[in-house]
Amino acid sequence: MKFLFPIFTIALLFFDVASAQINSPASDPLRVIAIFAHPDDADFRMGGTATLMAQAGHKVKFISITNGNAGHHEKGGGVLAKIRRAEAEEAARRYGIEEYEVWDYDDAKLLPELHIRMDVIRAIREWNADVVIGLRPNDYHPDHRNAGKLVIDASYMVIVPNVVSDTEPLKNNPVFLYMQDNFSKPNPFSHDIAVSIDETIANKVDGLDAHVSQVYEWMPWTMGVLDDVPNKEDAEARKNWLQNTYLNREISEAQRESLIKYYSERRAMSFQHAESFEIAEYGTTPTEEQIRMIFPMLPQR
Repeated sequence: MKFLFPIFTIALLFFDVASAQINSPASDPLRVIAIFAHPDDADFRMGGTATLMAQAGHKVKFISITNGNAGHHEKGGGVLAKIRRAEAEEAARRYGIEEYEVWDYDDAKLLPELHIRMDVIRAIREWNADVVIGLRPNDYHPDHRNAGKLVIDASYMVIVPNVVSDTEPLKNNPVFLYMQDNFSKPNPFSHDIAVSIDETIANKVDGLDAHVSQVYEWMPWTMGVLDDVPNKEDAEARKNWLQNTYLNREISEAQRESLIKYYSERRAMSFQHAESFEIAEYGTTPTEEQIRMIFPMLPQR
């Protein structure tokens, strides 16, 4: 009998978390924070969904841990960091999200160090986050891997009062999600939640278009197609090139199956553009009700 009370208490706590908004009051907008390595990471992976969330009334914030000061073939250092920060701010305006914060850690040097984890915990708490979205810690880029580790290592710690004690801990561990990637080893990405972004693909293109130094300069240079980029005077041609080069990818079978789960099969088969999210095991596991609260663009049951 002596074990019944704690078990009952835990059950009540779980029920409360599972049936209500995670941290923000039910009368307030749901609060989402995406934390990643470079200015433009989240733009490529969830720009369409972020726009839909903002349109639905969610408070959405992007944080780039590094300042992007190494990712260019001609510019670098403080000059490039200033450019990347201004581009991020313009992208946020085009998506309609609340903030796009760029921290001042050096690009290409990010490590999962304790003091940066403390910064991540503090940022999640200050946003009073219901949902935290990050990168998976397996990726081609060490900054991506380490940013993913920093975010997932902050899960649970955000509710511990004696960790980062200068900032009020969250009442509940948020839902933690991973942004989509195509890496299969050691584990393939799981399309737990898939969102059609057909109606906001133009917004995603507009947001990425703001990252001029990245999408029209650095990335084409690394791909050997810099000479193919249309002249900046032809804005429409540049955006068409951007979409065709980076975004017009076939929806995979796994992603299509997830779309069918959340939409009707008829609708899911017609979608051209989608973004997916994997539920991280270390945060609050969302119920179906919570998933549709987080992603109100999904059909409601």
